[in-house]
Amino acid sequence: MSMPNYKQDMPPPGGFEPVRYKRSLPIRGPSGAVIFASVLGLCTFGFYRVYHGNLEKKELNREKAWSRIHLIPMLLAEQDRDLYRREVAALEREKEIMKDVEGWEPGKSVWNNEEHRKPPKSIVIM
Repeated sequence: MSMPNYKQDMPPPGGFEPVRYKRSLPIRGPSGAVIFASVLGLCTFGFYRVYHGNLEKKELNREKAWSRIHLIPMLLAEQDRDLYRREVAALEREKEIMKDVEGWEPGKSVWNNEEHRKPPKSIVIM
């Protein structure tokens, strides 16, 4: 038996080109240092705004407190006028209701001693 004539496959003359195994991806986006600097700058700006916002809020609260302090006398006077108007109206209603009762004095306390007094008419809450 004779053996067939085989021709072995050989590389081309000069060899194969080198295999590219290195990754050659394009650079995408900013570097880590740029991102860190951006976040740091943004946080610094945010804290700056928060600081000045707190200063403004403190000033507005101070202004509100002083405006309330300056309004208290006017509000008390208005409350006193309203209380006087209500007392006069209550006295007139009492006169009208009790006009047929002999010996009744409108506005006089029904108690005979000082132990039972009227409660204070105005309370200031700050």
